[in-house]
Amino acid sequence: MLGISKRGNAYLRTLLIHGARATVQVAKGKADPLSRWINSLGERRHTNVVAIAVANKTARMAWALLHHEREYDENWSTATA
Repeated sequence: MLGISKRGNAYLRTLLIHGARATVQVAKGKADPLSRWINSLGERRHTNVVAIAVANKTARMAWALLHHEREYDENWSTATA
């Protein structure tokens, strides 16, 4: 999968990246599934690459929640659906 593209709203993309950078910084001390994913990715990739990956994942999660009219549940997975 590719990173976040330059298509669409530049302001929304900027907000996603700023939020992702904050999430990467905070994830260092947490053990929830998303933080574990971020930390494991951070061991293999540069911090900026991890931030873009988190922004991309956040955008995809937001789209899926809106499209399927669901509320966010951090323990939800496709295996439980």
